[in-house]
Amino acid sequence: GSAAAFAPAQTGKASTALNANFIEGTRALPFGSSPDTLDGSLPGDVGFDPIGFSTAPFASFNNPLYVEGDFMSDLEWLREAELAHGRIAQLAVVGFVWPGLFGTFPGSDEFGGADAYSELNPFKALTTVPESAIYQIIGGMAWFEYQRVIRIREQGANRVVGDIGIGYPGGFNPFNIDYSPEEYAEKQLQEIKHCRLAMIGAFGLICQAANSGTDVVSQLSPAFAAPEYAAKAGYFLPQGI
Repeated sequence: GSAAAFAPAQTGKASTALNANFIEGTRALPFGSSPDTLDGSLPGDVGFDPIGFSTAPFASFNNPLYVEGDFMSDLEWLREAELAHGRIAQLAVVGFVWPGLFGTFPGSDEFGGADAYSELNPFKALTTVPESAIYQIIGGMAWFEYQRVIRIREQGANRVVGDIGIGYPGGFNPFNIDYSPEEYAEKQLQEIKHCRLAMIGAFGLICQAANSGTDVVSQLSPAFAAPEYAAKAGYFLPQGI
């Protein structure tokens, strides 16, 4: 079907108003308030905006892509950023956990050394992998961002938020995904929930790796190991009794 069929419905409240009213009580928190710009038009909108980001004109602020009258609303522009950061965070979480669980890529003497990819701490790995590998990652990210920019320009006010041409209607679809509008809305809700969880998880993983100096999996392993005294009768008593 047409991508326009999957575009979020345009509502008056979805566009930002600087004089927005704050509504007491939200689905996100049993206390506090949220601006009426959060009208539930986007998947995952539970009224959480205590600072009032959704009331600011972010779509037009220092934005070379902005076209007056033919662009996303401010709320959709914020969702675009949330999805972009959330997807990166999901990849980051996998990158933190995967090497410790399943191993790393093999290295070679001709390309960075045999142990170039053996470092499990992601911060230390930045100094051990070949520079060309870092450039590959940057190049891949730039390509996806370029695809996003192209579609932002082409779709204008009918932007399918988050569309990078993969899996979305009319895009690259190698698995022949064909959701109904209702199913598609459910997948959008699942994605934004995963994005938010991944951003929190990635922040925790980054802090822990920076503080501990080792990888996450190595820190989890001792948590499931029983101490030596646990195998003894009466282990709950202080040692020596």
